Amino acid sequence: MSASSRSYSPALPEHAATDRPVAWWLSGVAVMVFLMIVIGGITRLTESGLSMVEWRPLIGWLPPMSEPEWYRVFSLYQDTPEFQKVNAWMTIDDFKHIFFWEYLHRVWGRLIGIAFALPFLVLALTGHIRRALYPRLGFLFLLGALQGGIGWWMVKSGLVDNPAVSQYRLAIHLGVALLILATLIRTTLGLIRTPSETNRKYRRHAVAALHLIAITSVAGAFVAGLDAGLIYNTFPLMNGHVVPPDYGFAEPFWINFFENPAAVQFNHRIIAILTFASIVWLLVRAMRATDIAPRTRLAIHSLAGMSAIQVALGISTLLAQVPVTLGAAHQGGAALTLSAAIWVLFEVSGAKTRSG
Repeated sequence: MSASSRSYSPALPEHAATDRPVAWWLSGVAVMVFLMIVIGGITRLTESGLSMVEWRPLIGWLPPMSEPEWYRVFSLYQDTPEFQKVNAWMTIDDFKHIFFWEYLHRVWGRLIGIAFALPFLVLALTGHIRRALYPRLGFLFLLGALQGGIGWWMVKSGLVDNPAVSQYRLAIHLGVALLILATLIRTTLGLIRTPSETNRKYRRHAVAALHLIAITSVAGAFVAGLDAGLIYNTFPLMNGHVVPPDYGFAEPFWINFFENPAAVQFNHRIIAILTFASIVWLLVRAMRATDIAPRTRLAIHSLAGMSAIQVALGISTLLAQVPVTLGAAHQGGAALTLSAAIWVLFEVSGAKTRSG
């Protein structure tokens, strides 16, 4: 039998029974993080992110409960650059609408913190968490705490002079959210099953695809931060051009990659096309292979299907000039595509090759 041939065992991990409650807990937190990413996209798309100018992590659970309190919060917003330069037309009723999404975004983040911390204490005290898991769980806790600080750091960038958050800070905020989701999914998979196989060829390809998906997603954050999706709303060409005429206006040239909306959108398109091509090639390889594990094949097909949906969402969002529903679905699609890539990488990353 060739070295590439393998026996595929669906054996459970050694501590599967003990780890099952931990897996259920972390999978629930992962769902909440995914929803947080979608809520964050809606918050951005409805331009609600700068509506709350106070950061009160301990006492800010409740929204304004009286008209005087609403007017107090509204008056704080009226002192911001966004109100003065963009939304001076707003009444307090208009303000309540954008306040809702930012409020939900912050409260949901706190609920994720509780959903992580309280079950952790219970599971730790009842002996369901093995010692080997503590470093990974500690890493997740630190990432979650850091993410809260990054969120406020991002909001502060839009409260000084420019009535918009920094696209750099927005990209970091989304990147950390995706890292948290990926870590949760990878940890949960390791608790409930063993990898299907060890396949170095597919593993290298899966690693490359995962990195491309992550880069594409972060590039999309720059598109969102610069409202670059509101220009060049044609596909495949950009208003009749392969490369937009204003691609390289900024000096120094590298600034175009991060601060020129035309260049940022073009780069996002190119990276997304390369990412999709890489995933399609992975699918073709899997379809041709005869020695691939069934679960690996399923994971690759799921990744290819989700990436196709994500490409369709991206094109539709661009052509429709970024409506909230499509924009939020596109951001959620990025998280699902990344999750599918984590699954593929897990399935081909067994500890050692098993010849049968």
